[in-house]
Amino acid sequence: MTTWYEGPLAAFDTETTGVDVETDRIVSAAVVVQDAPGTRPRITRWLVNPGVPVPEAATAVHGLTEEHLQHNGRWPAPVMYEIAEQLAEHAALGRPLVVMNAPFDLTLLDRELRRHRASSLDRWFESVPLRVLDPRVLDKHLDRYRKGRRTLTDLCAHYGVTLQDAHDAAADALAAMDVVRALGRRFATRLERLSPADLHTLQANWHAAQARGLQAWFARSGSEEVVSTEWPLRPELPAAA
Repeated sequence: MTTWYEGPLAAFDTETTGVDVETDRIVSAAVVVQDAPGTRPRITRWLVNPGVPVPEAATAVHGLTEEHLQHNGRWPAPVMYEIAEQLAEHAALGRPLVVMNAPFDLTLLDRELRRHRASSLDRWFESVPLRVLDPRVLDKHLDRYRKGRRTLTDLCAHYGVTLQDAHDAAADALAAMDVVRALGRRFATRLERLSPADLHTLQANWHAAQARGLQAWFARSGSEEVVSTEWPLRPELPAAA
């Protein structure tokens, strides 16, 4: 029987105006689908005119300028609908969704849906639940004592995955998917008996524990930064933009 990490997967990634999920905006997004390792991925891309200034610091990361997005990007409302619709379709087909650092990208999408569609991401998954595989959470749990950073670039290097065109949404989504497949093979004895539904539930618990550990480290360091324990989606804040 084919294990989940050797079977069909979808992956989602975004590029944004910044790192605040409550106020920043999506400027590009991609969904990548692959039926099995080594098969040709099917890629859907979106380019968005966010309707707000694009900081130079953000452009320095992903290369998308405000002028380029104004001339070539689509308005956010139909794009956010299309993304949510496609993610729901993959969930209905039973494809797990790979999202690196899921609380960032999925919360951003939720806030954009609220902002432009008077909707929410949860509404799309009332009948068919979303099953998320987050390589960051999985790696931190399965290899918790390994030192060093765990960005997508770091995970790709550790698991022998090629990452081309980093900070392109499609390239990052495909790389995250490849990391999950490599991670599954490396920790097969611990993962192969678990379904994506099992892992979704477990990752929520693992992420919460990881967040509490990071929060304790911040406290010891004298930092007031707050770490959310919610996964894969942060709850809406009353003052959300």
